[in-house]
Amino acid sequence: MPSYKQLTAQLEKLHKEVAVAREKEIAQAITEIKEKIAEYDITAEELGFSSRAAAPCKKPLPARYRNPKTGETWSGRGRAPGWLAGKNRNRFLIQD
Repeated sequence: MPSYKQLTAQLEKLHKEVAVAREKEIAQAITEIKEKIAEYDITAEELGFSSRAAAPCKKPLPARYRNPKTGETWSGRGRAPGWLAGKNRNRFLIQD
């Protein structure tokens, strides 16, 4: 019966062989796929991939807080501005 060291060495060798075989097969598959795409003039949309168009922009949120000294505003999302840090936010709320 093989020892633990021998089995570990065999396992490591097999992992390397698997990695090499996988790389070869992936390269072959990519080549075949590229040939078929070129042969049939297939587009990404036909394959179910979305186009790389820009994502629709979200509208900015309305301001909820205003600095009375500078007029600077903050929507309440993200990191709070320095002029609001450590202060009562209710004092800076913008009245509708």
